[in-house]
Amino acid sequence: QVQLVESGGGLVQTGGSLRLSCVASGSIFSRNAVGWYRQAPGKQREFVAGITIGGITNYVDSVKGRFTISRDNAKNTVYLQMNSLQPEDSAVYYCNVVHPLIRPDWGQGTQVTVSS
Repeated sequence: QVQLVESGGGLVQTGGSLRLSCVASGSIFSRNAVGWYRQAPGKQREFVAGITIGGITNYVDSVKGRFTISRDNAKNTVYLQMNSLQPEDSAVYYCNVVHPLIRPDWGQGTQVTVSS
């Protein structure tokens, strides 16, 4: 069973930066588009950024120009560089395969808290 392990979250001030990492057991990331998602308290989980096998990226409008997703297929790892963080970016961040029909169970996520 594929396991996803997110890390790199923490507490930062407004305008700060964090780099999230997500490692998958096995090679599922290297064969699929992968995304970062986030869930704030009382809200549904939302898509934040995605990257295809070939490296094409897309972002939700609210993070464009501030977040950068990247991947290292050899390490089965996906990254999310987050700059100019805002309080509204506070959430638990998760990674997973984009395609819902082959998506493994969600990991525990990593908490990002941005203080104002």
